[in-house]
Amino acid sequence: MSEFNQNARWRYATKKYDATRKVSDADIATLKDAINLSASSYGLQPYKVIFVENPELRAQLQPASWGQSQIVDASHLVVFANELNLGNEQIDAYFENMVQTRGIALSDVQGYMDFMKNTINAIPEEARNVWTAKQTYIALSNLMNAAAELKIDTTPMEGFDAQQYNQILGLNERNLNAAVVCAIGYRHHDDATQHAPKVRKSESQLFETL
Repeated sequence: MSEFNQNARWRYATKKYDATRKVSDADIATLKDAINLSASSYGLQPYKVIFVENPELRAQLQPASWGQSQIVDASHLVVFANELNLGNEQIDAYFENMVQTRGIALSDVQGYMDFMKNTINAIPEEARNVWTAKQTYIALSNLMNAAAELKIDTTPMEGFDAQQYNQILGLNERNLNAAVVCAIGYRHHDDATQHAPKVRKSESQLFETL
């Protein structure tokens, strides 16, 4: 069995964290790098990733998260916020970064930039916001897989009130929306969930070959 699959079998959606244990700065840097290396449509990374460390903010977020203990007990809380109404401004910034990073002229990629603008701007705003929200889940997956390799526990969470998160974290003013949340840290020794076998479909149920 590959080490990747072994790590995937080790991880689970942690229900109870050891609030006394903190993820090291070095490991947080590794996780941030993994998030930054995530694939995204067109490479645009149409989101902001917010590490909420302030305990007062996290205490405010807990009631907006159905009272779940992971919000305050985990070492770190990560909020993936998708960009709303993405358009020319973000695309221009992406190509400016590309030109500087690759040492090329803007004229070399002008056709691709125009194509991207025409394609994205043609998508209705509501559908565009759904699209950018979907991109956050790819980055979330990279975070979870990298954390499992470091034997750091994670809990991906959709059980929260996005509007309250947006208000508490000041996301509305930044044209951002809380799409998905992930608690990271170390499982508590008495979290019974860690001993439960994974429930997954059989290969014959899940996979199909045409």
